[in-house]
Amino acid sequence: MEMLNLSLPATNRFATEYMAQTEDIQRYFHYRYNDIVEYKNRLDELKDRSFMRKELAAHIEQFMAGFPTSEKVLGSLEKLKKENSAVIIGGQQAGILTGPLYTIHKIISIIALAKQKEEELNIPVVPVFWIAGEDHDYQEVNHVYIEKDHKLEKRVYPEKVLDKRMVSNVQIDREVCLNWAEEIIESFGETAHTKELHQVMKKAISESKSFVDLFAYIIMYLFKDSGLLIIDSGDEKIRTIEKEFFIKQMKSFKEITKGVKRQQDELAHAGYSNTIEISDKAVNLFYYDEDNKERVLLEYDDDKKLFIGKDGFFQFSWEQMSEIAGEFPEKLSNNVVTRPLMQEWLFPTLAFIAGPGEIAYWAELKQVFEMFGLKMPPIVPRLNMTFLDRSIETDMNELELNLQETLTFGTEKTKEEFIQSLKDQNLESLFRKTKQDLFQNYRLIEEYMKQEDKGLVPLFEKNEELLLKQIEFLKSKLENSVQMKHEVVIRKYDRVGNALRPNGAPQERIANGLFYLNQYGLNFMNELLKCSFSFDGTHKVIKI
Repeated sequence: MEMLNLSLPATNRFATEYMAQTEDIQRYFHYRYNDIVEYKNRLDELKDRSFMRKELAAHIEQFMAGFPTSEKVLGSLEKLKKENSAVIIGGQQAGILTGPLYTIHKIISIIALAKQKEEELNIPVVPVFWIAGEDHDYQEVNHVYIEKDHKLEKRVYPEKVLDKRMVSNVQIDREVCLNWAEEIIESFGETAHTKELHQVMKKAISESKSFVDLFAYIIMYLFKDSGLLIIDSGDEKIRTIEKEFFIKQMKSFKEITKGVKRQQDELAHAGYSNTIEISDKAVNLFYYDEDNKERVLLEYDDDKKLFIGKDGFFQFSWEQMSEIAGEFPEKLSNNVVTRPLMQEWLFPTLAFIAGPGEIAYWAELKQVFEMFGLKMPPIVPRLNMTFLDRSIETDMNELELNLQETLTFGTEKTKEEFIQSLKDQNLESLFRKTKQDLFQNYRLIEEYMKQEDKGLVPLFEKNEELLLKQIEFLKSKLENSVQMKHEVVIRKYDRVGNALRPNGAPQERIANGLFYLNQYGLNFMNELLKCSFSFDGTHKVIKI
C-alpha cells in the first residue's frame, strides 16, 4: 500500500475551518486537536475526576463475550481499569454489513490515534468504539450499494421495521439475512477471497440475533488484533452504571436546553447554521415504550409540571421520573445533546473522533459541558480516505484524469465532454438543416391548409411532430452507433466514477467495506492499520 495526502474541502464550511483551527472556530471548543500540549492538559483534567473503571470494564467484557476476541482485547480491558489510562472514542450507527466505509474509517482513526497517543504520552490509551444502538433511524442502516450494469444500485435489507424501535432491538431472521448477504457478496464478483468471506459471514449471522450483534461480530472479526473495545449505547445493562448520570441530567434539563440555545445563538451570530434541532421544552431524553418497542422523546410542560411524550400519551411527574431513573434506568436513553455528556461521565476520554457533521454539533455543546464543570475533550476529525485500486489508476492515466479533480467532482462532466467530442459536426449540421427545412416547408403547408381546410390542421401538427421525433430517433441511433465504437473508453469513465466518486458522492459514503475484503482479502483492515496516519486534515488516498 502507498498513501498520498491531498488537500480536499470538507463536506461543510464549519469542518473546513475547524481543521484549519482558525481563532473564530477555536473559541467554541476547549482544546486544539493538533497540539500535544493540549493532550497533556487534558490528562491533568482527567486526573482530577473519578470514573467507574472496573464496573465499565466488566460491562464491556460481558457485552463483548460473544464476539471474536484476542489477547489484545483482554489487554485493553486491563488497561481501562488502570487509574492513569485514557480512551480514544468515537461512535456510529450499526450499519448492515458494517454500513458505509466512513464507519470503518472512524474505527481506523480511533485505533491509530490511540496508538499514537500511547507512545507520545507514555500512558495506557484504549481505543473504544461506541455503537449508537439506541438510535432508531432504521432507514439509515438497512442498505448497501452494489454496482450493476455500470451503475450503483441501492439494495435494502428485506425485513421491514415500521416503528421507532432502537436499532439494538431490531432482530434479524438468520435465513433471510444470510441469503441477502450472499447475494450482496456475489454481486462483488468471484475472487480468491470470496469463499472465505462467505464462510465468515455465515458464521457471523449464525452467531447474531440483532443488527447490533451482526455489526459488532464483523467489526471485532476485523479489528480484534488491534485491541479495540466496543460498547452498545442501546444495551439496557449499561443503564445501571448510567443511572446517576440520568438523574444529573434530569435535575438540570432546563439549564442544558438553555445552554445549547445560547451557544447556538452565538454560532448563528457568527454566521454558522445550527445542526441540533431543540425546542424550548426539550428534556433531551427518550422514554422507552415497552408495549410498542419504540423510543418516545420527552418534553416538559411548565404549566402542568409534567414530563410528556407522544402527544400526551405518556405523562410523568418529577417524582415518577426520578423513580424511573433510579430504579428502571433501562427505560431511558440519551439524545444527540446528552449522549456526549453521558460518554464524558463514563469514559476517561482523551479525545473524541468526529465526522464533519459531529464537529459542528459538538460546537453547540460547549456551555452544556461547562455547566457541569467539564471541558469537552479534544475533537479530532476522523481520517478521510479513498481507496485507489491500481487498475483504476491505470484507467485514470489513460483518460488523463486529474486525481484531485476526480475526487472532488467525479467523472460525469469529463465523460460528457468526451461524448460530445465524438459527434460529427457535419452530420450535426445536416440534421439541423433537415429540421429547419421541415419546419419552413410545413409552415407554408400550414398556411395553405388554414385557408382550404382548417379541420386538417390538428392532423397536420401531429404529422409534423411524428416526423421530428423520427429525425431525432435516427440521430440518436447514429450517435449510439458512434458511442458503441468507443464503449471501452466510456466504460472506463464509469469505472473510475463508480470507484472514486460513486453517485456523485465521496467513496466513503456509498461503498461498503465487504467489497474490499472480497477484493483484497480479509486481512485488508489489518494491512491498512500498518499505514502511518497523520491527523492533519488531509485526505488520504490509499493506493492498493
